[in-house]
Amino acid sequence: MSDWQPKIVTFLCNWCTYGAADLAGVSRLQYPHNIRVIRLPCSGRVSPKFILAAFRQGADGVWVSGCHPGDCHYIEGNFYARRKFVLFKNLLEHIGLEPGRLHFSWISSAEATKFMRVATEVTEAVKALGPAKFLIKGKAQIGY
Repeated sequence: MSDWQPKIVTFLCNWCTYGAADLAGVSRLQYPHNIRVIRLPCSGRVSPKFILAAFRQGADGVWVSGCHPGDCHYIEGNFYARRKFVLFKNLLEHIGLEPGRLHFSWISSAEATKFMRVATEVTEAVKALGPAKFLIKGKAQIGY
Protein backbone atom coordinates (compact mmCIF):
# COMPACT_ATOMS: atom_id res chain seq x y z
CA MET A 1 0.00 0.00 0.00
CA SER A 2 3.06 2.27 0.09
CA ASP A 3 2.58 3.20 -3.58
CA TRP A 4 -1.13 3.91 -3.14
CA GLN A 5 -2.13 7.50 -3.93
CA PRO A 6 -5.39 9.03 -2.68
CA LYS A 7 -8.09 10.34 -5.00
CA ILE A 8 -8.84 13.90 -3.95
CA VAL A 9 -11.63 16.00 -5.44
CA THR A 10 -11.18 19.75 -5.08
CA PHE A 11 -13.86 22.40 -5.41
CA LEU A 12 -12.11 25.68 -6.18
CA CYS A 13 -13.41 29.22 -6.41
CA ASN A 14 -12.92 30.53 -9.95
CA TRP A 15 -11.71 33.94 -8.83
CA CYS A 16 -9.16 33.06 -6.18
CA THR A 17 -8.03 29.52 -5.50
CA TYR A 18 -8.41 28.39 -9.11
CA GLY A 19 -6.28 31.40 -10.08
CA ALA A 20 -3.67 30.31 -7.54
CA ALA A 21 -3.69 26.78 -9.00
CA ASP A 22 -3.25 28.24 -12.47
CA LEU A 23 -0.40 30.47 -11.29
CA ALA A 24 1.26 27.48 -9.59
CA GLY A 25 1.08 25.56 -12.86
CA VAL A 26 2.39 28.45 -14.96
CA SER A 27 5.19 28.98 -12.41
CA ARG A 28 6.01 25.25 -12.64
CA LEU A 29 5.58 24.73 -8.91
CA GLN A 30 5.38 21.06 -8.00
CA TYR A 31 2.23 19.90 -6.22
CA PRO A 32 0.56 16.48 -6.04
CA HIS A 33 -0.87 15.19 -9.30
CA ASN A 34 -3.71 13.26 -7.69
CA ILE A 35 -6.07 16.17 -7.08
CA ARG A 36 -8.94 16.66 -9.51
CA VAL A 37 -10.24 20.19 -9.79
CA ILE A 38 -13.86 21.21 -10.11
CA ARG A 39 -14.02 24.93 -10.85
CA LEU A 40 -16.99 26.82 -9.42
CA PRO A 41 -17.88 30.52 -9.46
CA CYS A 42 -17.71 30.74 -5.66
CA SER A 43 -17.02 28.51 -2.65
CA GLY A 44 -20.49 29.53 -1.46
CA ARG A 45 -21.93 27.56 -4.39
CA VAL A 46 -20.49 24.25 -3.14
CA SER A 47 -23.41 22.21 -1.93
CA PRO A 48 -22.94 19.55 0.75
CA LYS A 49 -24.51 17.24 -1.85
CA PHE A 50 -21.44 17.75 -4.08
CA ILE A 51 -19.16 16.64 -1.26
CA LEU A 52 -21.28 13.61 -0.45
CA ALA A 53 -21.39 12.69 -4.15
CA ALA A 54 -17.59 12.87 -4.38
CA PHE A 55 -17.20 10.51 -1.45
CA ARG A 56 -19.90 8.17 -2.75
CA GLN A 57 -18.18 8.04 -6.15
CA GLY A 58 -14.88 6.93 -4.60
CA ALA A 59 -12.97 10.02 -3.53
CA ASP A 60 -10.62 9.43 -0.61
CA GLY A 61 -10.64 13.12 0.28
CA VAL A 62 -12.38 16.38 -0.61
CA TRP A 63 -10.88 19.86 -0.48
CA VAL A 64 -12.95 23.06 -0.80
CA SER A 65 -11.11 26.36 -1.20
CA GLY A 66 -12.14 29.91 -1.97
CA CYS A 67 -11.35 33.57 -1.50
CA HIS A 68 -10.26 34.89 1.87
CA PRO A 69 -13.26 35.94 4.00
CA GLY A 70 -14.11 39.51 3.09
CA ASP A 71 -12.59 39.26 -0.41
CA CYS A 72 -15.40 37.37 -2.15
CA HIS A 73 -16.27 38.54 -5.66
CA TYR A 74 -19.88 37.76 -4.78
CA ILE A 75 -19.70 39.84 -1.57
CA GLU A 76 -20.65 37.21 1.05
CA GLY A 77 -20.31 33.82 -0.66
CA ASN A 78 -17.31 32.70 1.33
CA PHE A 79 -19.00 33.68 4.62
CA TYR A 80 -21.91 31.40 3.69
CA ALA A 81 -19.45 28.65 2.76
CA ARG A 82 -17.57 29.00 6.04
CA ARG A 83 -20.72 28.69 8.16
CA LYS A 84 -22.16 25.89 6.04
CA PHE A 85 -19.04 23.74 6.06
CA VAL A 86 -18.15 24.06 9.72
CA LEU A 87 -21.52 22.53 10.50
CA PHE A 88 -21.33 20.00 7.66
CA LYS A 89 -17.83 18.83 8.61
CA ASN A 90 -18.98 18.29 12.19
CA LEU A 91 -21.99 16.32 10.94
CA LEU A 92 -19.82 14.08 8.74
CA GLU A 93 -17.43 13.42 11.62
CA HIS A 94 -20.40 12.66 13.89
CA ILE A 95 -21.69 10.00 11.49
CA GLY A 96 -18.25 8.39 11.13
CA LEU A 97 -16.15 10.08 8.44
CA GLU A 98 -12.53 10.50 9.58
CA PRO A 99 -11.71 14.17 10.28
CA GLY A 100 -8.76 14.27 7.86
CA ARG A 101 -10.80 13.47 4.75
CA LEU A 102 -12.52 16.85 4.34
CA HIS A 103 -10.47 20.05 4.11
CA PHE A 104 -11.24 23.75 3.67
CA SER A 105 -8.92 26.66 2.92
CA TRP A 106 -8.87 30.27 1.78
CA ILE A 107 -6.29 31.06 -0.90
CA SER A 108 -6.11 34.19 -3.06
CA SER A 109 -5.13 34.12 -6.72
CA ALA A 110 -1.67 35.52 -5.92
CA GLU A 111 -0.83 32.76 -3.43
CA ALA A 112 0.53 30.03 -5.72
CA THR A 113 3.04 28.83 -3.13
CA LYS A 114 0.27 28.58 -0.53
CA PHE A 115 -1.80 26.56 -3.00
CA MET A 116 1.14 24.22 -3.54
CA ARG A 117 1.71 23.87 0.22
CA VAL A 118 -1.96 23.26 1.07
CA ALA A 119 -2.37 20.77 -1.80
CA THR A 120 0.59 18.83 -0.42
CA GLU A 121 -0.74 18.99 3.15
CA VAL A 122 -4.20 17.79 2.10
CA THR A 123 -2.74 14.93 0.06
CA GLU A 124 -0.46 13.83 2.90
CA ALA A 125 -3.30 13.97 5.45
CA VAL A 126 -5.59 11.86 3.27
CA LYS A 127 -2.81 9.44 2.34
CA ALA A 128 -2.08 8.86 6.04
CA LEU A 129 -5.69 7.67 6.49
CA GLY A 130 -5.51 5.13 3.67
CA PRO A 131 -8.28 4.33 1.19
CA ALA A 132 -11.75 5.56 2.11
CA LYS A 133 -14.20 2.92 3.23
CA PHE A 134 -17.04 5.10 4.47
CA LEU A 135 -19.80 6.54 2.24
CA ILE A 136 -18.52 4.68 -0.84
CA LYS A 137 -21.19 3.08 -3.00
CA GLY A 138 -19.82 -0.03 -4.67
CA LYS A 139 -16.41 0.15 -6.32
CA ALA A 140 -14.46 3.38 -6.68
CA GLN A 141 -15.74 5.16 -9.77
CA ILE A 142 -13.69 8.35 -10.07
CA GLY A 143 -11.30 7.90 -12.99
CA TYR A 144 -7.62 8.67 -12.47
